[in-house]
Amino acid sequence: MPVTLKNDYLTVKINQKGAEIVSVKDQKGTEYIWGANKEYWKRHAPILFPIVGRLQDDDYIYDGNSYHMYQHGFARDSEFEIESHNKTEVNFMLHSNAATRKIYPFNFNLSIHYELDEHTIAVEMVVENINPDPMYFSLGAHPGFNVPLFPKRETFDDYSVSVAPKHDYKIVRIDQNGYSNIKHPVEKTLDNPLQLKRDLFKHDAKVLDVSDNEQTTVMLQSDVTDHGVALTAYDCKYIGIWSTYPKEAPFVCLEPWWGIADEEESTGFLKDKADISKLDPDESLNANFDITFF
Repeated sequence: MPVTLKNDYLTVKINQKGAEIVSVKDQKGTEYIWGANKEYWKRHAPILFPIVGRLQDDDYIYDGNSYHMYQHGFARDSEFEIESHNKTEVNFMLHSNAATRKIYPFNFNLSIHYELDEHTIAVEMVVENINPDPMYFSLGAHPGFNVPLFPKRETFDDYSVSVAPKHDYKIVRIDQNGYSNIKHPVEKTLDNPLQLKRDLFKHDAKVLDVSDNEQTTVMLQSDVTDHGVALTAYDCKYIGIWSTYPKEAPFVCLEPWWGIADEEESTGFLKDKADISKLDPDESLNANFDITFF
């Protein structure tokens, strides 16, 4: 049974598997979260850990040993414990175990905290290193949102994406194999909303380098009904905007990332991975973002 958070504005359901949000409905019953139709994409809003994106050949090397790990890591398929839960808050915890250590040789605690406040879900992800040595990882989230929200009244192309603060951004291209081209980004001015079109995702996700921003807000909004969502990430490295192509899936993902997929010329060594995070023993990293539904 999913955990339920509820207030006067929203009802939120979150699975223990993956600590994944699977439903957000307003008081009128409008569903905001993608329903995980396997025809297009079988997930709702996965947590990404201990990698974001793909590894080169799905492998990496650490301390002389080779490990195999699929795209976005194992947290999304792991069973989390519920540490605490009330009407508007829940805290999930994943501890390293024998299964995780076979593919990721570090001891860690990963907590995912959700708090519902009026129309907003505040998310705090905390990674703690409980090893005697440094720990290397990436972290992120991958929430998918229904687009359009009201299929009888609007279409996918009636939505636009706006980014704040407004300035020039570096857009990291993702190649056909899922690898990042960090060294040759495309510069784009995002002063005005970006109208959604299917071919926007012809070359995978649009990945914005937001590392210079203390906080970044990406808003997905209908030009017809003015309804939508706004995701605000704090001290984030990248934000991905993604939908399927050429399949015309009725959703868009807004993804805050503290890490990124391997570059095509990656050495495979985890320590050298692009934008990898490092924690010394007993240190922790807090990654925060909010999602507002309107």
